[in-house]
Amino acid sequence: MARICELTGKRPVKGNHIRRSGKAKKKGGIGMHVTAVTKRRFFPNLQRVKAIVDGEVKYIRVTAKAIKKGLVQRPPRRKWKAATK
Repeated sequence: MARICELTGKRPVKGNHIRRSGKAKKKGGIGMHVTAVTKRRFFPNLQRVKAIVDGEVKYIRVTAKAIKKGLVQRPPRRKWKAATK
């Protein structure tokens, strides 16, 4: 399953993890030096929520930012109780 927000289209982005050694010049050293650069990915904070999509209740995967912004229309709470046998 793709790690993509269904409302905003936010997806993983590429980046680097940069390792450095040494002491910074402003702290009295001779400067920091890059010793390794490793590829990495930044993932969006996806949450699985119930939402109203095209008039029906479905589970969708959206980012936490979209939920905070109010882009997700939540279904009303159930008020009836299931029938017991």
